[in-house]
This record gives sequence, C-alpha cells and structure tokens, in this order.
Amino acid sequence: MQPPGPTGDHPAEPTGSRSAEPTEERSARLNERRSAGLLDLQVNGYAGVDFNDEAITADALDHALHAMLGAGVTACLPTIITAPAGVLEARLRALDDAVSRSRLGPLMVPGYHVEGPFLNPAPGFRGCHPPAAMLPPDPALVERWGAGLRRPILMVTLAAELEGADALIAWLAARGKVAAIGHSDAGAAVVARAADAGARMSTHLGNGLPGTLPKLDNPLMAQLAEDRLAAGFIADGIHLPRPALRAMIRAKGPGRAILVTDAVAAAGAPPGRYGFAGMEIEGHADGSVRLPGTGTLAGSALTLEQAVRNLVRWGMATLPEAAEMASSAPAALLAPALAAHGAKLVPGIVRWVKDRTCYGFEATVCAVEFADMLLVNRGR
Repeated sequence: MQPPGPTGDHPAEPTGSRSAEPTEERSARLNERRSAGLLDLQVNGYAGVDFNDEAITADALDHALHAMLGAGVTACLPTIITAPAGVLEARLRALDDAVSRSRLGPLMVPGYHVEGPFLNPAPGFRGCHPPAAMLPPDPALVERWGAGLRRPILMVTLAAELEGADALIAWLAARGKVAAIGHSDAGAAVVARAADAGARMSTHLGNGLPGTLPKLDNPLMAQLAEDRLAAGFIADGIHLPRPALRAMIRAKGPGRAILVTDAVAAAGAPPGRYGFAGMEIEGHADGSVRLPGTGTLAGSALTLEQAVRNLVRWGMATLPEAAEMASSAPAALLAPALAAHGAKLVPGIVRWVKDRTCYGFEATVCAVEFADMLLVNRGR
C-alpha cells in the first residue's frame, strides 16, 4: 500500500473516460479526498479504555485501537501520566504486555509517551497530574522504565525549568527519544537552553498553564517563538479559545503545528464517569472532561478526526492542511526517534468525504485503508 501524494487529491482523470463514468459515482469521487493515516502523539485512553490501567488487557486495547482506527488514526503513542515511580513502571509494563498480545497493537503502536513525573507541581502548571508523585528529572528512572519493554519510550514530557532538566533532555536526545516541554514555567532563556540540549516538542501548548501569566515573558510566548520546537494543540474548542488557537497555529507555521487529542477513556464514548490513572473523571455533554465537582480539565473527549474537521469548519485550515497537522507533521517529528529504535509506521490511507450541510461542506472520514483492512465508516 502506497501513501497518498503530497496534495492528498486524486490524480487527474483522462478526459475520454468522463462520459463512461456513472454520474453518481463521479459525484462521490469528486467529493472525496485522501490523506495519510492520522498519528496521535498523546492519547491516554479511548472508547472507555484507560491506557494507564494496570489491569488493561489485550482485548480492551484492541477495542480502543479499533475505535481509533475507525476515526482515521492508524498510529499512536499511548501516554502514561505522572504516578509514583513504581506505579508508573507497572502501568508501562501492563500496557506493553497488552500491546504485544493484541491484534492491532503491533501494527498501530510503535512506542510510548511518558508525560511526567518530571513536571512543575505548582497549581495551574500541574493540571490534573498528582503533585505528590512528581520528581526531579532523572535519566536513571527513564532507563529503568524502558528496560524490558518490547516497544520503546519514544517521547518524554518534562518541565524545562527543573534542576536536571537539561541533562535529561540531552540524555533523551542522545538515545533517540523526543524530549517535549510541558506543564512548565520556563521562560525564553530556559526554553532556548532546552532546545540547545535537544528538546523538539511542546506538549499541548497553551494548556498545563495557570490562567494568569506575565504579559509577554512567559512559557507560552517563549515556546511559540522557539522555531526548534514543534507544538501539539488540542483543537476541541475547550482547551484553547479559537482566536488563541488560530494565532498559535500561525505562529508555529506549517510542519511545526501538530494536532493531538490528549484523549482519555471518555473519548469515543458516551458522557459519564470513567477511570484515568487511578482518578475518577467525568465526560460532559459539552465535550469537556473534568475532575468531578471541579473545573479542572482531565484530558479530552476529542477524536483526531474531529480535530481535523474543527480546523476546517472554523476556517483555520483547508482539509489537506489540517490533515497534514495530524499525519505528516507528527510523523516527521517522530521519524528520527523511530529510526533510532528500528521502528516504523505502518502506512495507512484515510478517505474523507465532503458531506453537504446547510453550512457548506463538512469533511468526515468515510473509510480507512490500513494493513490489508478496509474500514468503511459512512455510506454515501
């Protein structure tokens, strides 16, 4: 199976064949576009399944991955968040065992993302991560967590201002892992130093920050201005106001703006209460996921397909541009890490159909071609 060309459009049709093609088939084909399979660099769970659950099974993982595949995601980095060091290690091993025993895991999961525990514990910066479990950056811990895993830790998110962060970033970069800045109070000088050490990503930029920051010298502006950092954005209309998202995507520019979901078990599932890394979370009808009884966001219910559709619907990108932010852009960021670990992504193709609505055209995934499978989601 070959990935789509750079435009994502179908090749031109020979003129002589037009009269022979049935009108209905031609209309459907002209309303269809193709993109590479989507890649989610930050996903904590999906379809009622918590990837941070030490009791996760291969069947449960297959259920979640099949649901993700139906939404156009052909690869992902399951994400383990802050926990006491021994618990985090146990969760990684349980996840790795489930991936290895599952049907879709070996095809869709090239490795893992560890978000924490090397984060800023201050209110506002820590988000829903438990501050009591946060630790100073320590390469020995990452090495211990990765030992014996069948698939590597490919990304680690940390706060760049912590003592020892530069050393850990350099250690990660030297071992073919993506060092990402997140839940961080790092100013411009610290962000530049982290990039010098090898940091290449901002995790869910604009989130994991308090509501009030210094006007200009702050972690958000510092990371937006650092061209060596790609940035992940949660485009659900909840984590980031639309004008802010538009400005941040413009600031990062093509190739550096990446769509992520930060999805939890509430994604691809009805509103209700779910487990997340030992916590209880609540998915609401408005699409937000919060710690019950609080306003604290705890991941999202966003699907990557919906993130792409949102950018198109909000007029922030064309379909090919938005799809690239969720496919080729994250793939390019991850490529050196994959190569360093002898891993690769299984190619996939997403077929998008433009459905006419009262608001014009809205693109939706109609089919996914992946690993000799064809998943048809919506008839036409």
